[in-house]
Amino acid sequence: MPQTMMPLDQYREYPIETMKQRAADFYADMRRRRTVRDFSDRPVPREVIEHCLLAAGTAPSGANLQPWHFVVVSDPAVKRQIRAAAEAEEREFYHNRAPEEWLEALAPLGTDEHKPFLETAPYLIVIFAQNYGLGADGRKIKHYYVSESVGIATGMLITAVHQAGLVSLTHTPSPMNFLGEILQRPPNERAFLILVVGYPAEDAKVPVIAKKSLDEFATFI
Repeated sequence: MPQTMMPLDQYREYPIETMKQRAADFYADMRRRRTVRDFSDRPVPREVIEHCLLAAGTAPSGANLQPWHFVVVSDPAVKRQIRAAAEAEEREFYHNRAPEEWLEALAPLGTDEHKPFLETAPYLIVIFAQNYGLGADGRKIKHYYVSESVGIATGMLITAVHQAGLVSLTHTPSPMNFLGEILQRPPNERAFLILVVGYPAEDAKVPVIAKKSLDEFATFI
């Protein structure tokens, strides 16, 4: 069945100088974004999170099937469950599963199996990828480019959180099957990532890092 089309009436073109300035200003703002591991327990209005999720939901996706689901967790008891299960997986990772070179790469960041931010931060946004959809009649609907689509939506969510004046942390304990069980998600969904969201702690610190220069990560042909 052909897709219903409509005029592109919301596109907004800017004069070249305005375009250059907007791109430069956006880059300058995004340069301030840092992944944070020290969170405050200060509350964040749910409306802010809702608008960040709506922004993420505008992401492009394979065949426009939008194969994502976001579970927003603020309940302290559920956050405690998630922390306990995540730390169990992380202990196994750090002490038994991780290859030495991976541990060496993580060493400068000072990470270990202890994840207090999973309880401290006001919100955990657990992102699920839908391997297939389900029609009203229970029929399976194939999804395309699931990881790519969900990854783009996640990036837009991280950007929206920063734009709102909050900080975030991407957390991926492996395996993450416990998230589907705790949050009672259907079998067509797999946990993709936990995004920890809130205000930074007053004494929050971040590692000194260097980003690659444009010449190092981009080629113009």
